[in-house]
Amino acid sequence: MKLLYLLRHAKSSWDDASLPDHERPLAPRGKKAAKAMAGHLHREGVRPALVLCSSSVRARETFARIAKAIGKDVPVEFDEALYGAGAGELLERLRAVPAGVHSILLVGHNPAVQELALGLARGGAERARLEEKFPTGALATLELDVESWAEVEPGRGELAAYVVPRELG
Repeated sequence: MKLLYLLRHAKSSWDDASLPDHERPLAPRGKKAAKAMAGHLHREGVRPALVLCSSSVRARETFARIAKAIGKDVPVEFDEALYGAGAGELLERLRAVPAGVHSILLVGHNPAVQELALGLARGGAERARLEEKFPTGALATLELDVESWAEVEPGRGELAAYVVPRELG
């Protein structure tokens, strides 16, 4: 079994209209949500073996705010290909991860993160809620019924948890 944590970047700022989309930083609300998610990750003992993070400023800032909560020694790959990737491209990136990696935290963007979660999850108590919305800063945890990442296919997972920042106080 493999664990996949899908984290949508926290709320970004639109204050500077001259910034390209890739360069938009977190909004104050996003910073607060990322801090709340960091507390949740710490309380739940989430310790991924690898982090794959979009190269966008808002994704990198989201990760920076949760990094201490998941452990300082976790390898992190900031990947430009994750910015603008579709669900299929995210799936292909996951399939390229070595089999020895037991868990991955992927920090990315919608709609791809939501579509990937829904495609992988054959069920789970929170699936209906995930179908409705995957808000900024939300985290989906999937338990994948595979021995290696190369085996990851649609429907091979169970949505074990789904948490949105507003539920964290």
